[in-house]
Amino acid sequence: MRTAQETMTKDVATIHPHATVAEAIQRMRDRQVGSLLVEPVSPSDTWGIITQTDIVHKLVAPAKDPNQVEVIEVMSKPVTTVRPDASLQECARLMARDRIRRVFVFDGHNIIGVVSASDIFQSL
Repeated sequence: MRTAQETMTKDVATIHPHATVAEAIQRMRDRQVGSLLVEPVSPSDTWGIITQTDIVHKLVAPAKDPNQVEVIEVMSKPVTTVRPDASLQECARLMARDRIRRVFVFDGHNIIGVVSASDIFQSL
């Protein structure tokens, strides 16, 4: 079975936690992605994620202005990570366990990619 590193998308779209949700929406549109990796605010902080679902549930449903809300108020954290040599089966198990659609590939120092449920499906 293929590994996370063989399947991952390498160019992970990121955003700063203090950017507005309006900026996040525009970056998602520009990059044609459904989520952004949210950068840590300090060396001791963890990575986060903001998804289209986060925006719909936490911003649109309660009728908040995306120009007035920061990413840090809407994002989820921490992200679920796997090693580069993790099997796609392991990635899928983690997605099922955590009820998520993406796992990030972490090489021990940096996030180097992302594996989505769609990536796994396409590899079948």
